[in-house]
Amino acid sequence: MKNIILTTLNARFSHSSLALRYLYANLHELQESSQIVEFVINSPVQTIAEEILALNPKIVGIGVYIWNASDVSELVKVIKKVSPKTVVVLGGPEVSHKPFRVDFDMADYIISGEGEEVFYELCKDILGGYQKERFLSSKGVDFTTIALPYAHYSDFDIANRHIYIESSRGCPFECEFCLSSIDLKMRYLPLEVILSELEKLWVRGARNFKFIDRTFNVKISYAKAILEYFLSKNEEYFIHFEVIPDNFPDELKEMLKLFPPHCLQLEVGIQTLNLGIAKNIKRNLKLEKIKENLRFLENETKAHLHVDLIIGLPGESIESFASNLDELYALTKCEIQLGILKKLSGTTINRHDIEYGMVYSDTPPYDILKNDLIDFALMQDMKRFARFWDIVYNSGNFQKSTKLLFVDGKVFENFYDFSKWLYGMSESTYKISLDRMAEFLYEYLTKKNDKDLVANTILEDVMSIGGRKIPPFLKSLIPKNYDFAQKELSKANKRQQVRD
Repeated sequence: MKNIILTTLNARFSHSSLALRYLYANLHELQESSQIVEFVINSPVQTIAEEILALNPKIVGIGVYIWNASDVSELVKVIKKVSPKTVVVLGGPEVSHKPFRVDFDMADYIISGEGEEVFYELCKDILGGYQKERFLSSKGVDFTTIALPYAHYSDFDIANRHIYIESSRGCPFECEFCLSSIDLKMRYLPLEVILSELEKLWVRGARNFKFIDRTFNVKISYAKAILEYFLSKNEEYFIHFEVIPDNFPDELKEMLKLFPPHCLQLEVGIQTLNLGIAKNIKRNLKLEKIKENLRFLENETKAHLHVDLIIGLPGESIESFASNLDELYALTKCEIQLGILKKLSGTTINRHDIEYGMVYSDTPPYDILKNDLIDFALMQDMKRFARFWDIVYNSGNFQKSTKLLFVDGKVFENFYDFSKWLYGMSESTYKISLDRMAEFLYEYLTKKNDKDLVANTILEDVMSIGGRKIPPFLKSLIPKNYDFAQKELSKANKRQQVRD
């Protein structure tokens, strides 16, 4: 039986909540009567409520994010109907800025901002019988004095989940679509502290680290020290960083070149290559430096790259987006993440609503429905485009086959035609098996390519993935003497393999 349950619904089982562990670490004397219990989105809400209430808590603190807001809303209602005396406290990005577009009216308390100190004080008052204001706001914490969360990753977490790390909070940039831009002041943990925490986790067996710093390579001395730490290790590991694309001085480049394949992943925020559009949303682009650095990362390192583009930015036409995608594909064969613009409460992107006719959904993830340059029907096409791009191109399942799609260099135009055709054939963007997708690709590609070439290319893609069987439609198309022996699959996830 615990007085305080800390919980959230993570996007995947492999994820773990750093925020809950921060709250737990800073509960001081209340920690002994507290417990972290994590769930995954789309789990039955009543079952989640049942498991929480079985612990008979007096207080339930729930982390609310864009991906779980609707589920949390329903969870709060169930808890309060079944156990009205249980105090429900909400915190996290989705309740830190108004307007709230999901119904959280049944929650007892809502904390906005960094909750490590405010949540502790609130729990003390609740358990002591004192009444507080329903809405509580944190002006931020001293990042160097609060208790750190890393000791509260369990052995199970270390063996089965990503271990999230932050060496800094805040962001020095003002991009209007991003919540991180609200906190412009950068705050860093002392370097010796973060290195010490990394070593403790390493000794416990942690090998899968995801740094949540929004701009890992802003402070080069920190970036170098952390990279040096991992370069000193002789065992396999995986590390992920979010980086800005225009700040790779020579000394950092030389270090990045030293990392072996499959261990380093860099998420590179581009969003747009159109300087006018970037300026309009207060995103500073040093375009030539960005291109130079992307070429370096692509050609001289073994890092797996994620490069981000956004569809629907104010003032950006489909033609401009198409040019962005074509140019990025020419620069790098990395994973290109296509995101749909969202209007998050607290950001300043809404200042463009009238001028550019921006219309957004009122339900999570608050994605754009249309604007003055992209009507609703075309925006729906682009959402399907992004989904199919992820399945076909980013997945790594069809690396050679997609080259046939782009053989003339018209990346956007050709994939747009394919995505329109594919949706017409499948009438869905979900639950399409790999074998079915391979058959769709064969049918589409053979309209303009030799059938034997297409069949052999798709077969090469299929055989590059260990454990896969030959799709039935291919068996009648390939030579009878073909060696069906499967190639050995690299231990790395196929998304992290170096593209040919």
